[in-house]
Amino acid sequence: MALLDIFKKKKVEKEKVSAKGGSASGGKEPIEKAPVSAKSKKSNAAALILKSPHITEKASILAESNRYVFKVNSRSNKIEIKKAVEGLYGVKVESVNIIIQKRKKKRVGRRIGYKTGYKKAIVEVTKGQKIDIMPR
Repeated sequence: MALLDIFKKKKVEKEKVSAKGGSASGGKEPIEKAPVSAKSKKSNAAALILKSPHITEKASILAESNRYVFKVNSRSNKIEIKKAVEGLYGVKVESVNIIIQKRKKKRVGRRIGYKTGYKKAIVEVTKGQKIDIMPR
């Protein structure tokens, strides 16, 4: 029963320290986090969903017809992508199409490796609005 008394003593000591107003972590006060605004939460979420713009010849042709291509998180869906683009770029999104690029097998000598797969989204923006992907 002496073994159980050890645990009881620790609980009693913690209660005494918390009653005094101090903390049980060696006298250090916990650091308070700064309040996070709703706008920074949106941009944070958008940064997790949208990885990067996918810049290719085909993507530049699509950009002329108000369609932009982004590499996105593999677990994101159309609704999340739409909200992320609207929040980050301040445009109205008409539609979102998703393409899943599977990983490809590559060989170097006898060794077999894979190119990573990814998910990309083609986002159509309303007429008259543009996204500046490549700032000049």
